[in-house]
Amino acid sequence: MADLSIRLSEIELKLRKLITLKNQLVERNGELVRKNEDLEVTVEILQSENAELRDKINKITIVNALGNEKEIEESRQLIKALVKEIDQCVAVLNAKQ
Repeated sequence: MADLSIRLSEIELKLRKLITLKNQLVERNGELVRKNEDLEVTVEILQSENAELRDKINKITIVNALGNEKEIEESRQLIKALVKEIDQCVAVLNAKQ
């Protein structure tokens, strides 16, 4: 009978340890679930910021491309005006000869 009582005490002790370990694991699981949710929110925020920054980059690229086109057109018009002025000077020189 004493042997049975000792075994029951050992089983009870092991059971208490298992219950304690289970409670610790449940608590740790809860912490990990909360941390995972926080990280998911952070990922969503960063993805949103990333999308916004990509849009800004695209807009800046478009603006720069349009700005370059405007500069090219202005340069062409300046060159045309200079050529016209040179032609007029040549015409004046030819008229004086």
